[in-house]
Amino acid sequence: MTVDERRARLAVRHRLAAGARTDEPVAIADGVVALHGTDPSSVFLSAAARMVTPAVGPLERALYDERRLVRTLCMRRTMFVLAVPLVPVVQAACTDALVPAQRKRTLGMMEEAGIVDAERHLTELEDATVAAIAERGEATGAELSKLVPGLGRQLLVGAGTKWEGTVGLTTRVLFLLSTEQKVVRGRPKGSWTSSQYRWSPMSSWLPEELARPTAEEARIELCRRWLGAFGPAPLTDLKWWTGLTLGQVRKAVLGLDVTEVDLDGAPGIVLTADLAPTPAPDPWVALLPSLDPTTMGWQQRDWYLGGHAKTLFDTNGNAGPTVWSDGRVVGGWAQRKTGEVVVQLLEDVGADATAAVEAEAARLTAWLGDVRVTPRFPTPLQRRLTA
Repeated sequence: MTVDERRARLAVRHRLAAGARTDEPVAIADGVVALHGTDPSSVFLSAAARMVTPAVGPLERALYDERRLVRTLCMRRTMFVLAVPLVPVVQAACTDALVPAQRKRTLGMMEEAGIVDAERHLTELEDATVAAIAERGEATGAELSKLVPGLGRQLLVGAGTKWEGTVGLTTRVLFLLSTEQKVVRGRPKGSWTSSQYRWSPMSSWLPEELARPTAEEARIELCRRWLGAFGPAPLTDLKWWTGLTLGQVRKAVLGLDVTEVDLDGAPGIVLTADLAPTPAPDPWVALLPSLDPTTMGWQQRDWYLGGHAKTLFDTNGNAGPTVWSDGRVVGGWAQRKTGEVVVQLLEDVGADATAAVEAEAARLTAWLGDVRVTPRFPTPLQRRLTA
C-alpha cells in the first residue's frame, strides 16, 4: 500500500475531495467514525470543510432536533460527536472502563473536602440530578447547582501545587453521569461555538431498541470501523486512536478478516475486503480546524504531515488549524480579530494549489462572517498568524 494510495483513500473516505463532499451530517461523521468534539467550534468547522454547501443548520438539526448525532465521551477519554447507533459500541468498548477510576477520583476529592459518607452523598446527588433533568427535560449546570442542594459545593484540587484550584461538584457529578450514559450534552447555551451545554436524559436520545454489545464485540466493531475509514495503518495507530491496550486491540483484530501490508517499509493491516485500489481524486485543498479527525486520525503522521509537527501541533500533541493539499498537510491557518482567515504555506505547492488555498481562505472568511473562532489549544503557527 503506497503513500499515494493512503492519501487517495483519505481524500475520498474522509469526504475532503470535492467529489466526495456531502451535506449529510451523519455521513460526514461516519466517514471519519466520529468528529472530534473537545472544541465545540471544531465540530462545525470539520463538517463545513466536508460539505458541498457549508452551513451550521444541518449539523444543529442532526444534533439537537432529529438527534441522529450525539456528543459523548469515548476514545482516549475524549469528547466526540458520532452517529447515535455507534453510542453503545463506544460505550462498551471504551467508556465503561473509565467509570470506576473517575468515580474513585470524585469520592477522593469529596473526602478531602470533609464530606462525610461520600459514597452515599454522591449517589444521592446523582439521583437528584438525574431527577431534576428529567423533570425539566433539560438544564444547564448552573441551573442544576441551584435546583439540587449541595451540588454547587466547590472542591479543592491540586492542593499545595501550582495547579491548585477548585472544581464544582456540579462538574464532577455531570461528568460521571455522562460517562455512565445517564445524561447527555444537548444544545449549548449560546451559539455553536459555546461550550456551556444544556443537559438532557440520555434516554431521550437513544432508541430503546439499540442493542448493547459486549465489550469484546464492541472492540471488534470499533476496530472494523476505524480500519474502514483510516486503514491501512500500523496496529499501533489503531491502539492510539481507540485508547485501548495493545492486547485488547490485538484480540479485537483477531475477530476481523485482515491482511498484512507493507506501508512504505513499515508493517500495517487492512481489512481483507478492502484491498482494491482507490482511484486518485481530482486535485483538492481543504482548511481543516484544530483537532480535526483527519489530522488527529493516526499516531504515525509523517506520510501526510511531513516535518511540520512542531509548527502545527502544541506540545501536548493537539493539532492546530491545517491547510491540506492532495492528502498532505502543507501549511496552517488562523482567524484574526478582524475576522479574516489567513494562511501560511510551509512548502511550495505550485501556483494552482496556492490559488485554490487562497480562494478557500476567502470562502471561509465570508462563511464565518461575524463569528470568531479561537482554538482551545493554540499552536506556534496560529500564534504567529494572529499576533
